[in-house]
Amino acid sequence: MDTATIGYKLIKKIKDEKFDVDALHHYNLLIQIGTRDLQLSVVDSRNNRCLLLEDFVLAKVSSYSALQELLESLFADHHLLMAGFWKNVRVAFKNKKFSLVPSSLFVKDAAADYLRLNCRINEETEEILYYKHIKSDAICVFAVNKSILNWLRGLYPNAELGFIHQSSALIEGVINFSKSAKPDTIYLYIDRFKLHVTTLKNGKLEYYNQFTIKQFNDYIKYIMLVMKGLNKSQKSSDVIMWGYIGKQSPHYNEFYKFVKNISFGARPEYLEYGFIFDEVQDHHFFDLYSTHLCD
Repeated sequence: MDTATIGYKLIKKIKDEKFDVDALHHYNLLIQIGTRDLQLSVVDSRNNRCLLLEDFVLAKVSSYSALQELLESLFADHHLLMAGFWKNVRVAFKNKKFSLVPSSLFVKDAAADYLRLNCRINEETEEILYYKHIKSDAICVFAVNKSILNWLRGLYPNAELGFIHQSSALIEGVINFSKSAKPDTIYLYIDRFKLHVTTLKNGKLEYYNQFTIKQFNDYIKYIMLVMKGLNKSQKSSDVIMWGYIGKQSPHYNEFYKFVKNISFGARPEYLEYGFIFDEVQDHHFFDLYSTHLCD
């Protein structure tokens, strides 16, 4: 079928030769869903080996119902996503409808109120979920379309199914990575249409936010804004970056003009990768890999 008709396109696929379709009951399925893209990975729970990675771009849609229809088409045509025998399925959502709350201040019944500080929500069509961070004193409250949630629940009734927000994966991933970084480091994730900025203080979450990007200069603008607000030095602060940007790209050269101590982050060490994954740059898919950390 023509991908222009069905509304999605597979742009990257890495499959390890050790992948065994008869061993799905040992595998964890990681899925990340945005409004314009979807990524998935399969990890063997027995040795934490990453066996599959796929990256799809999605056509622009104007409603949740249209997005769900597109996702249903992608899943139905996929050779694995409709399988129900996974050990664990974790789904991360990429959207603006989230709020981070200190656990000491969190009240479950007030979850909707935390969200309303940052965004509009419709409790008739959206379900409010929350995730308690493992390595941070923060709880992420987020909203997801009810119909899409219930559809996913119906797909995986026999697996351990969990939902998180993309921000939680990035925060957990940064905290894990920070063990080998300098204390005052700023962490960037360059997403499609978004910039994510995270900082830590004494190993704990200090700052996280995401910014919508309309043109390249927006990246520099928001990075400088955050550095100024946190009293970080443009000349001396270390900046580590992951995401959709090439090591030799003109965009990286532009970053380097403004931030001298900038470097690319590595792949997470808590996963194993076969040689086939050398086809993927180490700083790509950090958020997807980090979903593995979120129980």
